[in-house]
Amino acid sequence: MTEELIDQSPPPEPDPIETPNPIQSPNLIIHPRRVPFEHGLLPIQKLVFTDPIQTLAPIKQKLAASATNNRVGSAAISDALSISNDHARLVLETLGSVLHCETDPLVLAKPEEVDSVGADLRDLLLFLFIQSYKKLLPRTHKDSASVADVWPSTSAFDGYLSALSPIQLVRSNSRRFMPSPADEEAHQLSYLQKHIANIVALLAEPGEGEGDESLVLSMGSLEHIGFLVHYGDKGFDVPSLSQASPFFANSDPNMPAVPVPASQVNDWLLKDIASALESISDRISGKENGASNASDQDAAMANSFGALNKVSSNDRGPCIIEGVSKTSLFKQASDLKGRSVKVANCHDSVIYLLAPLRYATVYGCSDSTIVLGAAGKAVRVEHCERVHVIVATKRICIANCRECVFFLGVNQRPLIVGDNHKLQVAPYNTFYSHLEEHITEVGIQPTINKWNESLALGAVDPHDSLSHPTGASDKQSEPASCVDPDQFTTFLIPNWFEGEALGSTKDNPFPLPDAYKAVQQTNLKNLEETRQSLRETSLEENRKRELTTAFHMHFKDWLYATGNIRQLYCLQGD
Repeated sequence: MTEELIDQSPPPEPDPIETPNPIQSPNLIIHPRRVPFEHGLLPIQKLVFTDPIQTLAPIKQKLAASATNNRVGSAAISDALSISNDHARLVLETLGSVLHCETDPLVLAKPEEVDSVGADLRDLLLFLFIQSYKKLLPRTHKDSASVADVWPSTSAFDGYLSALSPIQLVRSNSRRFMPSPADEEAHQLSYLQKHIANIVALLAEPGEGEGDESLVLSMGSLEHIGFLVHYGDKGFDVPSLSQASPFFANSDPNMPAVPVPASQVNDWLLKDIASALESISDRISGKENGASNASDQDAAMANSFGALNKVSSNDRGPCIIEGVSKTSLFKQASDLKGRSVKVANCHDSVIYLLAPLRYATVYGCSDSTIVLGAAGKAVRVEHCERVHVIVATKRICIANCRECVFFLGVNQRPLIVGDNHKLQVAPYNTFYSHLEEHITEVGIQPTINKWNESLALGAVDPHDSLSHPTGASDKQSEPASCVDPDQFTTFLIPNWFEGEALGSTKDNPFPLPDAYKAVQQTNLKNLEETRQSLRETSLEENRKRELTTAFHMHFKDWLYATGNIRQLYCLQGD
């Protein structure tokens, strides 16, 4: 049922280490860290600077004056940026979810410690700088007619920012399609190429002499540029920038490394970025000239009905699950080696990704149920219609979605941005046998669930050209409503693990609010009473057969009416 995609994604992003052991290799290639650009952008107007370096210079001074051990908390951020305490907290939580160093105090902080632990000033400055980044526009599809035929073309909504639904906006009327991983990597590298001089200058300190020529960069500050880039080669990744750089090869590990001129760091990064861009360009042009590539995103879309789904499970990047249509798909930990996943352009399906993940993205899906195991860093759901998402995660961002329902076990406030309509949220409502070990592995706390404390930001996302029409005034995104407790049901996951060792989870690890728990208990009581009544009813044998047949017929009708009959076929097929 699945086809393997040739991986186009950059290598996984390693965590930096403290003591450099320089690695010199002519084959090392610089890559952008995709995570800050995909999960680290906030549509808060006061954070989007038209001239980042000019604006951030005085902000840097103000933050530095408030810093303790080069770290700044939410109060200092709120004051320096003139934003609310809630938004300052959101900055810290978002930054913590995309940091490159797993041992940073902000990553390790408990929820009640986040405001006081704060962020390293250098990471915060880079985070603020990239808020000026604009996402790559979707590219024109080679066969626009096939896209229009495949995907839904009607919506119940119109007249709000855009007359198009998210699916129409992305696929039909715009006649465009989402960029490939190679396109996105090139776009992020081009952004860094344009701004790397200012980024280096932002982290540099005055040396001996005057003017910009005297600026120097310490080894510690160089490591923080690892928030934006990392180096790797085929099957090999360098854990830190100092190991990949030519500047600290002769440093005594027992002595502080001597800072290097910022201009030299800038020249080194620019040279390697230009080389990486040339490599990507050659790869893309080779594909366009007819080189066969199974991961061609256009081919995946055009053939999405013929090839029911396409999965890239290469461990050198995120797993891409694309074009699943009218079927059920199951993946477990052994199938998702990259620990990050992107589910794109799936329609009228049920997708189970029961694994411990770092990041997950759901993009452009419709009329589907998507169950994500445990995502320890962040989840982003974007441009979806009539999708049910069930996920245990530390944080989630929902953007430009309509008529979607989210069943959440989430440690931080759900973030709602962009053009959304009729969203609903509910408590987490399922479990599978390995769930508790997965949420423990990725650091999710089941005792904390902020599913109903969503934070709605701007209806216009300044980073997304699709949802940022010229002249549109900003307003608050439409908030989500809570699912009525009477409509809340437990979602049962089939026993996909047959033949394998089962885990210890026997029930939903996220405690239900009283109103939802009461409804659940009432439903279970009613079910048991019905069963008992049937057992105690005295019927002749032929009447029992008629009753059993009636139950089976009604159940079969329900399976067909809801589309769940396909799940039974998929279970039988597996």
